[in-house]
Amino acid sequence: MGHQSLYRIHRPATFADVVGQEQVTKPLEEATKSKKIGHAYLFAGSRGLGKTSVARIFASAIGCTENDLYEVDAASNNSVEDIRALTEGVYTLPFASPYKVYILDEVHMLSKGAWNAFLKTLEEPPAHAVFILATTELEKVPETVQSRCQVFEFKKPTRAVLAKMITVITKKEGYTLAPDAAELIALLAEGSYRDGLSVLQKVFAATEGKSLSRETVEAATGAPRQEQVHALISALAKGERSKALVAVEQAAKAGADMKLFLELVLETLRATLLLRYGPDLRASLQSELGADDFATLEKFAKEKGITHTTILAFLNAAERIRYAPIPALPLELAVLELFPD
Repeated sequence: MGHQSLYRIHRPATFADVVGQEQVTKPLEEATKSKKIGHAYLFAGSRGLGKTSVARIFASAIGCTENDLYEVDAASNNSVEDIRALTEGVYTLPFASPYKVYILDEVHMLSKGAWNAFLKTLEEPPAHAVFILATTELEKVPETVQSRCQVFEFKKPTRAVLAKMITVITKKEGYTLAPDAAELIALLAEGSYRDGLSVLQKVFAATEGKSLSRETVEAATGAPRQEQVHALISALAKGERSKALVAVEQAAKAGADMKLFLELVLETLRATLLLRYGPDLRASLQSELGADDFATLEKFAKEKGITHTTILAFLNAAERIRYAPIPALPLELAVLELFPD
């Protein structure tokens, strides 16, 4: 696979390839078909959701060729001079396309002067110019600019959507991926398609064979191991305070990222309670968890030690962990709250 990143190789090339952003792609497709092209679009959403990919797809859908497509990183070209240079070029006719398309990435980084210079062009753009502004921080884009653009918000994908995309791409690359491994990569991706693919790339690079299990993903990414999570849950299920504290300690000693460890603990507690109280969810949980994990959680679900109070204690830990000077402390505290004496 060499140096090409998975994200570049599997970058969507058509509107149909774009996953999970129908609220953006549908109206843009309509505009293309009906030839009702606006002059300014604003794409907002967190990183790695495909804003620039969709901008390029839209540009090519309205007939803009490479020569007439300008991509500007507003973070590094944010001065008045930079924008003046850009806007002066806007008025010359396109080389070979009906439109000149300008994609300005991270547009909230423009200086105040640059915005003012840019506004004049946005107010009276030449007929052949289309601006697509992309930003991760919509609230930093001046109202005066927002009101001149059609604003589209990109949504973060759900974990299920991410896991599905990761599975599809793994298959295209000639690997097989266990369902619980896909789930873990989706969790590590934190709602970003791009991050999901860079985690996957890491896993490919660190793996000899073509079959990827949850263990291979844990080893390649340094994610907490499942048995560390299960050790804690098992102790909680049996009401063994000392063993629960040892489990937290061992995860911390093994160098696990405690925030992620806690997230996995919450996931597992949630699944355990759903198994106990939502028999209708068994099938979907089984496909999500994979056979081994499912069997283990079934055992936990039968023990009376895990209740909604258990989840509450660890949810509180999740609020505290962001500010905790010792990352393991909120988890230890949760254990002590559950078994005061």
